[in-house]
Amino acid sequence: MTFLRTTLLGGLFILLPILLLWLGLSEIAELLVAMATPIADMIPFPPGVFDNLSAPGVVATLLIIGTSFALGFAASSAPIANIGRSFETSVLFKVPMYRMLKIISSAVLDTENSSVSPAILIGSDGASDPCYLMEQHADGRATVLVPWSPASFAGSVRVVPAEKLQILSCSLDEFSRAISFMGVGVEDCIRQDNGSNSTVN
Repeated sequence: MTFLRTTLLGGLFILLPILLLWLGLSEIAELLVAMATPIADMIPFPPGVFDNLSAPGVVATLLIIGTSFALGFAASSAPIANIGRSFETSVLFKVPMYRMLKIISSAVLDTENSSVSPAILIGSDGASDPCYLMEQHADGRATVLVPWSPASFAGSVRVVPAEKLQILSCSLDEFSRAISFMGVGVEDCIRQDNGSNSTVN
């Protein structure tokens, strides 16, 4: 019985992560297909070109990458970029949720130019909370998002004194991944600062 139990548990420890990974990849593939469907509907492809696909996730990925490259190439033109910014400011920013999604996507995809920074909120009792610095105030305070793990970009919004924040030098991708992993990896983000206590100016 001991041998059977040990062997069974050992196999489950190997099998369960693989199954969860497979389920996660399947969910990602379905999400990519859902994202690519409106793009395919807007582009005049020949009828039936996407029927009976053996790998719809791969096709959806290629379609998203191709469309993103085309839009990025068009945005490199100054007149088109100015029109896009004007349309975004006058129309899209008035659509509920768009500004929030814009901030999140820019934080994840463009960490160097993002206005969001990973930080540690230092409490008066010695405890600290990993958080995102969302914006700084003119009066010396700051708005932070304290995430609810494992959701990286969902949490409580707080206004705190800026001197209570320690800005981390790790990337947003590393920081958000540590939050989604229930805090595993936060130590590495803090360690990258080599003990420095850089606070918000």
